[in-house]
Amino acid sequence: MTPPCNQQKDPADWCAVIAVFFLALAIHRLGIPAKIYFDELHYVKAARLILELKTNNPEHPLLGKAIIAAAMAILGDKPLYWRIPSVLFGTFGLFAFARLIWFASGSRFAAITGQLLLATGFAWFVQSRIAMLDMFMAAFAITALWMGAAALVLSEQARWRLALTGLCLGLAMGSKWSVLPIAMVPGLTVLTLKLRESGRHFLTAKSGGALPGISLIEAGLWIGLLPLAVYYATFAPAFFYTDKPLNPLAIIEHHRWMLQLQDSVKDPHPYRSVWYQWVGNWRAIWYLYENVDGAQRGILLVGNPFTMLAGLPAVLWCIWAGIAKGRRDALAFAGLYLVSIGLWIVAEKPVQFYYHYLLPGTFLMACLALALDEVWQRGIKWLPIAALAISAAMFAYFYPILSAAKLHEGVGAFAEWMWLDSWR
Repeated sequence: MTPPCNQQKDPADWCAVIAVFFLALAIHRLGIPAKIYFDELHYVKAARLILELKTNNPEHPLLGKAIIAAAMAILGDKPLYWRIPSVLFGTFGLFAFARLIWFASGSRFAAITGQLLLATGFAWFVQSRIAMLDMFMAAFAITALWMGAAALVLSEQARWRLALTGLCLGLAMGSKWSVLPIAMVPGLTVLTLKLRESGRHFLTAKSGGALPGISLIEAGLWIGLLPLAVYYATFAPAFFYTDKPLNPLAIIEHHRWMLQLQDSVKDPHPYRSVWYQWVGNWRAIWYLYENVDGAQRGILLVGNPFTMLAGLPAVLWCIWAGIAKGRRDALAFAGLYLVSIGLWIVAEKPVQFYYHYLLPGTFLMACLALALDEVWQRGIKWLPIAALAISAAMFAYFYPILSAAKLHEGVGAFAEWMWLDSWR
């Protein structure tokens, strides 16, 4: 967990530039369609009810909906304003992802490559342009991991970075529960390192390479108790509802009800899918396909056909490199991928969708970036460059149906992008 970051120049400036270009591209046509589409139906309505202090969409935590509501209160109740929070969080989350790879690997090339792969990976872009909860959850989660990785590398900054880790974990959980497996990773990582270094004194020892000067007990306060306290605080608006206010002392009972509501959605859905379909990238979702705002337009959620598949052998390489070569960065990202996809393998949630692959797909891009970096370091530079070029070319080709561009008229305008029947 202590890569030689000082041996290469920190790529923060380039990471910021890439994030700004992503923002410019994502904000283009952000107000189209000029109406609610796909799951905005649930969350925009919920945001409006929050502004009236009324019960809303109770099966999900409150924070993401409250962020949308805040934007509506400040800017106005219009489609562009509903979506601005997602695009801002998506942009910052993209920057945070690059910083996470940098502090985990110490590789300038891997950090920039991972950021470019995620930016052109389709799903992060599409979810950054819709008023749903996923981008808030993902951005907070990636920021938490960035802060946690940096705390292990920069010992003089460890305490405040651990505090930010805990804060962001709580905010991520308060946005959407999909992050729960990832929320346990920082605590388990510190526990493992302290056990290995300090043995039976692991609870109180402050010496060693992992977080020197900070005991496991203190670390537990920052990344164990603080996230729970922040998560609890995200329910504060519900304490003041004018109809059915939440009893602050009945939070456990409220969560039982939330779980019941989550499990109660069992009706078949045309875009329902399962985890192995996400891994194989053969089940897409049409968020929008209709004549709207004066033209035939579409928005498709699917993974980049190249990087989503190229990332799978990269995960296997990361596992091998972690075990055989002691590459903790590679093993960490492979573990994050397996843990985040593992939730959906064992989850009993009856109806699942491709957007649940957002976090696993993000860690998949990190694995691919590390694998390409290994090839780059071996002097085979044409292969990583070709991979980035193919990823960017795929993004450019699919851009019209990722960004609600004007398509040619007719109900079959989408056909040229439908490489698989299951994407239709």
